[in-house]
Amino acid sequence: MQFEVKEEELELLSDKAIYWRKHRMLIVADLHIGKAAHFRKYGIQVPSLVERNNLWRLSGLILKKKPKKILFLGDLSHSEKNAAWDEFADFCQNLPEVELILVKGNHDIIRPINFLRAKIEVVDECLLGPFLFTHDRVDSKHYNFHGHIHPAVILRGRGRQSLRVPCFFFSTQFAVLPSFGDFTGSFVLNPKKGDAVFYPGEREVIRVF
Repeated sequence: MQFEVKEEELELLSDKAIYWRKHRMLIVADLHIGKAAHFRKYGIQVPSLVERNNLWRLSGLILKKKPKKILFLGDLSHSEKNAAWDEFADFCQNLPEVELILVKGNHDIIRPINFLRAKIEVVDECLLGPFLFTHDRVDSKHYNFHGHIHPAVILRGRGRQSLRVPCFFFSTQFAVLPSFGDFTGSFVLNPKKGDAVFYPGEREVIRVF
């Protein structure tokens, strides 16, 4: 799905990411690498396949789009370093031609050396063109892209049925990316006139508002 923001053409992907062709940049938010392992540590049985599926999807996007840059909008890691992070770091080291940038999120609390070993540059924010990329929403004269809240909307049928789904959410001043990670919660947003909302379906992105 192609969508124009501030005269910039963006591609919204069904894998819950954005590709900015002009800069050959892939934009993803909230992978929460290691979250499943963190839960297992405390006795909640979450399959390790959850973590690997995130890597498979990211790898597929890289093979398809061949980005020169990947921008992570925070919460790349979930909490402490664990085996899932080590696997992700190995994955990153096999991307010598791709620049990896992390806008630091509140969950990115592992030691800086771990980001360095994964070849990831850590910044507080990233300004590129008309866009300011952050983890959480900020007031800015630039159009603000952020993650953090794992946005969702409620789709309602003609009867009383309803479905809660992740979404790309665009207002006149900011945009929110869905959580790329599979094992995350969500926060329901209520769109109003002037907003644009897209559902990243299994095969295509669909505008729902």
